[in-house]
Amino acid sequence: MITFVALSPSVDVTYLVDEFTEGGTFRPTTVLRVAGGKALNAARAARVAGASVRAVAILGGTSGDFIGQQLAVAGVPLEAVDAVAETRTCVSIASAASGLLTELYEHPSAISTVELAELRRLLGHSAEAGWWAISGGMPSSFPVGELAGLVRLGHSLGQRVAIDTHGAALATALDAGPDLVKVNRREAAELLGTDADADAFDLAHRIRSVTGGRVVITDGAKGSMAVDGSSRWLASWSGAIGRFPVGSGDSYLGGLLAGLDRGDSFEDALRLGSGAATANALVPGAGVFTVEDATRIASEVVVAAG
Repeated sequence: MITFVALSPSVDVTYLVDEFTEGGTFRPTTVLRVAGGKALNAARAARVAGASVRAVAILGGTSGDFIGQQLAVAGVPLEAVDAVAETRTCVSIASAASGLLTELYEHPSAISTVELAELRRLLGHSAEAGWWAISGGMPSSFPVGELAGLVRLGHSLGQRVAIDTHGAALATALDAGPDLVKVNRREAAELLGTDADADAFDLAHRIRSVTGGRVVITDGAKGSMAVDGSSRWLASWSGAIGRFPVGSGDSYLGGLLAGLDRGDSFEDALRLGSGAATANALVPGAGVFTVEDATRIASEVVVAAG
């Protein structure tokens, strides 16, 4: 069982347009709306990959109601904290003419101390041991150090904990010893105060020296680098990369955890994560892909010792 903890959910809207330039008026050829934010995208991806999942999310207003309905359709069980603030909306605009993607992301909705206490109560009822996945940017109202507290809470309940976030929340959570840290190259460099061109394996080992757990750094079309103890791997794929990368990092996490949760080797889980991320980019919509595409691509992913 994988529990996805959504502290910053959103309604993710993707507009496909023939062309897009600043200051113009355009009518989308296609509009997609999904239950989004990194944690819910990852939950949907893990569900597609065959994992048993649930989502614990802080949701408010009509946007929150929409997310609940969409998760039900996707087969993702939801335990929701009723929030005062309306859940945010994030917009992506994909231009066919330029191939470029424009993204407009609202800041995460505020969380009250009452809502946070209810989130902890719901998480405390986790009966089945497995994984907790806490991902996404943290609201400005989220207390410094609280992410570390959630990691420790998970460990106290016999859960393995994965985190995928950035900034101060990530920095303060490392000492709590998350079992898996999954970040992109930019986030890793920011965390360690170094140049983004630094060696990714070095970045991963430096993070692992604090957490003691596995670390995965994704780097777009260049693949992903992972470390576990003294071992390190580079996962790469030589096929074509799709036009819709929004949610690919989340799909990677969902696929990776789906593999680990069912007992795959770390190398095979890296393949499944890479397959899910790449399949996600083939079609519009974050965390939207077919298991057939994901498994086909995963079978072609090369995982080599770094």
